[in-house]
Formats: sequence, C-alpha cells, structure tokens
Amino acid sequence: MPGLPAVPGVDPAMPGPRRPAQREGVDMDGPKPRKASGAIGLAGRTGFRTLAVLGALVAFGGCAMLEPATEVRVGQTESEVTQRLGEPAGRHVLAQGASRLEYPRGPAGRTTWMVDLDASGRVTAVEQVLTEANFYKVTDGMPVADLLRLLGRPGHRAGEWQNRETWSWRYPTNDCLWARITVTAKGVTRGGVGFMPDPACDVKDGDGMGRY
Repeated sequence: MPGLPAVPGVDPAMPGPRRPAQREGVDMDGPKPRKASGAIGLAGRTGFRTLAVLGALVAFGGCAMLEPATEVRVGQTESEVTQRLGEPAGRHVLAQGASRLEYPRGPAGRTTWMVDLDASGRVTAVEQVLTEANFYKVTDGMPVADLLRLLGRPGHRAGEWQNRETWSWRYPTNDCLWARITVTAKGVTRGGVGFMPDPACDVKDGDGMGRY
C-alpha cells in the first residue's frame, strides 16, 4: 500500500480482521487430531510422556531466557543484551545518539519489550510498552516512525477504505480487548487509539464474557 512501511513479521494489509502471520514451521491453527493407530505399548507411552516433559522444559527455559525483565540490567552492553535475548526485531533512533531495541512477543503476544541504550551502547531502561498509558500517548497525525518507536510493530494490519490501515495490538488486560489505531496512506495516524473486543477471545456459556 503506497505510503505505509512494511513491518516484518506482520500480515500485509488486507480487508477485514487479520490473523497473525504464520511463522515458518509453525501451524497457527494448532495441533491437528491424529488417527488412532492401534494399541500403544508401555514403552511408547513412556516415550511420549518423556517427550512431552522435555518439550515443556525447553519451552519454559526458552521463555525464561527471553524475558527482558529478568535477563537485562541497566548498565549492560548491547552485546550482553543480544547474547541473552537474540537480535532485536527492530531498532529505533532516540535523541542524543541513543537507541531502542524492540523485542515483541510474536503477533499473538500481549507484550513488547523495549531496551533503551545510551550513545555508548549501554542499557538505560527496560520497559514493557504495550500499556493503556502508552496507547493514550498516540495523537492525531503522529508519524508511523514515532508510533513504532512508542509501541513496536502491531500484531495485525488490516486494509481499510481510502488506502488506510488499522493496526492492532494485544496487551495485558482481563477485559479481552485489543488496541486499534488507524494509519493513513501518508504514513501518519488518524485520531488516537480505540479499544475493541479481541476476536481471539472465546465466549463461553452464553455469559457474554470474553476469555483467552
């Protein structure tokens, strides 16, 4: 779409609600049911249990390793940060030679961490930026570069009329909402933030309460 930047890892603009971009080797629809292949022996069942436990341990270890709040400290160098967290998904320029490293938790994730570095490349701050306070900082006419520096890449992008896009972020909330911001073809925001029901929520028991 003319005037709007591509954001790696995010679906391209397309009318209507969007789902997260599928990562290579990952089935976004979840595991498929398997056909039964007869009785499974004790050794097979034990093997499956062992694999499940190992998988859980790997997942837990990965999450712990990639958690900026526990892995990054003020004063660390950029090299120390990337050794712990890997390469950032984005880099943003700040004032006076400082920079900001972006670590989103995937298109369907509800947190994005920013690690700020001073001009010498040392950490000055670590912040989870997907908060209502930050969403309300978005003003009409804000350039896309400033928007991405504030919130990081959106989880979804959906094409709208007049070559606009709606960018959406999930964030930590118990209200089953996501934040939505309109971006024009000129690469600036139109209005501020709006909050809408998250289509990823499930409505159960007819009580109208959305749940993840």
